[in-house]
Amino acid sequence: MARFLSRVPGLILRAGLALFVAGVLLFGFRSSTPQLGDAWTMAGILARDHQFDYVSWELNAIGVKAGQTLFGVHPYMTESDRSQFVRRYMADLGRAQQLEGQISAIYADPAVADADAVTLDSRSERDRLRTDLDTRQPLAEAILEGQVAATLVELGFGFYEQILPPVSAHFTPVPNLLVVSPRDQIRFDVSINLNPMPVDAQVALEGSIEQTLDVAALTVPLGGIALYPSMILETSSIPYALEVISHEWLHHHLLVFPLGYRYDFGGETRIINETTASLFGAEVGRLVLERYYPDLAPQPAPPTVSTASETPAAPEPPRFDFGQAMNETRLRVDALLADGKVEEAERYMEAQRELFVANGYLIRKLNQAFFAFYGGYQSGTPGEGGSDPIGPAVQDIRDASASVHAWIVLMRGVTTRDELLALRDEVVLATQHGR
Repeated sequence: MARFLSRVPGLILRAGLALFVAGVLLFGFRSSTPQLGDAWTMAGILARDHQFDYVSWELNAIGVKAGQTLFGVHPYMTESDRSQFVRRYMADLGRAQQLEGQISAIYADPAVADADAVTLDSRSERDRLRTDLDTRQPLAEAILEGQVAATLVELGFGFYEQILPPVSAHFTPVPNLLVVSPRDQIRFDVSINLNPMPVDAQVALEGSIEQTLDVAALTVPLGGIALYPSMILETSSIPYALEVISHEWLHHHLLVFPLGYRYDFGGETRIINETTASLFGAEVGRLVLERYYPDLAPQPAPPTVSTASETPAAPEPPRFDFGQAMNETRLRVDALLADGKVEEAERYMEAQRELFVANGYLIRKLNQAFFAFYGGYQSGTPGEGGSDPIGPAVQDIRDASASVHAWIVLMRGVTTRDELLALRDEVVLATQHGR
């Protein structure tokens, strides 16, 4: 009892901060009733039957988190027990997802006359697993949150050993995102969260919007949304979960800085924000793995050993380079649209989509909205961002920064491409001069 009472002030602080952040994020989403005639409004009207109910989700998630915060047992578990609990939870979740995939395949098989009978045992096992997983999920979430928070404190983000805002994440089916772009340029004009939809319903909605508004539309899957707690796509992968939790926490952290609160007011700001969060999530997620799940962390490639006496191997045929091909596609599309050749750009994108599919990349639709969305995540290899310098500049600033924390301190005040490039030049120059 004494240990619980000693936690009460911190629990009250965490609960108050959680409610504040949740309120700001929930009601800070763009209004659902802007002026009629606005493209966002028209798309919203066409998608009204599919729009995601944020309020109900938020109230349920806050209830789950409140119970875990007040009555959770994870503060009294050893570090080893916490990690083992997460491993067992994820293994059982993976089994449940495997069963669900097998069951779906049987129901889709026209050769199976009585799918109910064939899947009876599998469905019973799945249901038992799901019931058990529901009771364990809050604790698994709390453990992962604590592991990310401890790593963030070590990186310098703590305030009196606390992370503000507290790391908070909830595994859940994540909504789809409807993205709308003009046809004559690539621009992130509209984004509306939708309930998860079957592909045929996605195609029908996109077609209705494109025909009505003469735009390019695409429904895309999401891995997480920075509500509070953040929505994290249910996954049995510990590395993926840690990366997305870290990614979404940075969105929460940036909320009170220009890079965060100007997210919805400038396309460049959104791209800088998402690119920074993607790089941050990958780096912090890896650090959490190294500390708590070292066997799951990426391992350096072993050195290659060659001898002069070896017979040279026959050269392999060139492999399809997705990043390079996508980068070339984006550059060509930008050039065609700049010349006003909209229909030619769209024919070219469809031809390229068929090329990607032929090489194993099952892209359902490649259009202006595709690039408007995926071009906002410019981390890693070249691709959907084309010649946009934002991704390389954010990476250059990270490479020139002494730490993750120092990098984020620099980034959180940047909101435009020009500001970013000026900061990159300043930071890189300072590094070259040893300052």
